[in-house]
Amino acid sequence: MSATQSTYNYKVVRQFAVMTVIWGIVGMLVGVIIAAQLVWPDLNFGPWLTYGRLRPLHTNAVIFAFGGCALFATSYYVVQRTSHARLFAGGLAAFTFWGWQLVILLAALSLPLGFTSGKEYAELEWPIDILITLVWVSYAIVFFGTIAKRKVSHIYVANWFFGSMILTVAVLHLVNSAEIPVFAAGILTPKSYSAYAGVQDAMVQWWYGHNAVGFFLTTGFLGIMYYFVPKQAGRPIYSYRLSVVHFWALIFTYMWAGPHHLHYTALPDWTQSVGMIFSLILLAPSWGGMINGIMTLSGAWGKLRDDPILKFLITSLSFYGMSTFEGPMMSIKTVNALSHYTDWTVGHVHSGALGWVAMITIGSMYYLLPRLFGKPQMHSVKLMTVHFWVATIGIVLYIASMWIAGVMQGLMWRTSNPDGTLAYSFVESVKATYPFWAIRLVGGVLFLSGMLIMAYNMFKTMAGGSTVDAPVLVPAGQHA
Repeated sequence: MSATQSTYNYKVVRQFAVMTVIWGIVGMLVGVIIAAQLVWPDLNFGPWLTYGRLRPLHTNAVIFAFGGCALFATSYYVVQRTSHARLFAGGLAAFTFWGWQLVILLAALSLPLGFTSGKEYAELEWPIDILITLVWVSYAIVFFGTIAKRKVSHIYVANWFFGSMILTVAVLHLVNSAEIPVFAAGILTPKSYSAYAGVQDAMVQWWYGHNAVGFFLTTGFLGIMYYFVPKQAGRPIYSYRLSVVHFWALIFTYMWAGPHHLHYTALPDWTQSVGMIFSLILLAPSWGGMINGIMTLSGAWGKLRDDPILKFLITSLSFYGMSTFEGPMMSIKTVNALSHYTDWTVGHVHSGALGWVAMITIGSMYYLLPRLFGKPQMHSVKLMTVHFWVATIGIVLYIASMWIAGVMQGLMWRTSNPDGTLAYSFVESVKATYPFWAIRLVGGVLFLSGMLIMAYNMFKTMAGGSTVDAPVLVPAGQHA
């Protein structure tokens, strides 16, 4: 082997890992700002810093900047370690880093300026969509190229989850972002309109929207779970057979659940029912994955007392279990009649986004950072524990306040007088929600504070650290 081939490519993993923490702070800061804007409307500074402009920026920053960088960092690390091979096409891997950062920066500029296609989770205009496509195709080449040059015959299950995420997100992005550019006076502009219209546009949008949750925010992060939980626990995954069943059941079922976002709309009733049925079926594979992760600690539960990384990882699985029970329940039409358009949905989303996605990301970053910078552990284990409790309390305040507010809103909106008129005006429900928005803001501030603690710990760990990449391991039973 040459000198370059004998080590793992940790440079791109380091870059994505550091930016995961930085973009996490940015995305959550914008979240805190828009939460504050609902409590104090005077904080809406128009036209660029209003709630309507900042809210899609928050969504994109947390999902695609924070979550996306986490997926790049962990998948690049895991595919190398489990394939016993250096990352394929290092130059292309570097392009995915810089290209992804450019996408994020363009989104951060264009969304507050009002350049948006108006689609949930996919608001960016067509020139940025093309750049996303180029980066994502490069990502697929790097990832699957590494799989192809692996030194072991087996493909570890985490890579199945990462690979399905990469392929499915590519299809989702291409179909949902199909747009017709706008020409003004014969000149091509960055504006566009959707290739679909009416209820078809809504159906495509929520096929994309729910599968962005299902594959970007669930399947990808399950890939993280299947590597980092066994590694940190020092035990093999509880059931490898269950992990394979979990994979196939999850990726088949998730694809059909999107219509549950469109109950009581112009979408045909049978389509709504299909979405509901598949959402209910989803409970089984979802809980299969949660049980597999948590049961990996069988016989090693004592490690949870002193290991903050395991605290993050196992707590994230608990939130994954709660969110994937709540989601199917909320897809039932009669439950949805109460929950839809209320803050209950916001609580559910953040139970998954903060409790599952952010917590498992934080745990995996705490695992990676010392290894990437040649340190035995993070600068301060005590600060990691502080971060865990600050973040957990923040999540509980956030989702509990939104659950209560959401059920209250739903009940107020459907309460009627004996003569059939509504008992409450909409503005009365807004007024009643104010205390819960304030509690949500406190929860968000706590979670953001945890990320700032993490950033301090990260930079102290990086200080004086080594950036020498680890040698590629020779698979067991083989000789160099």
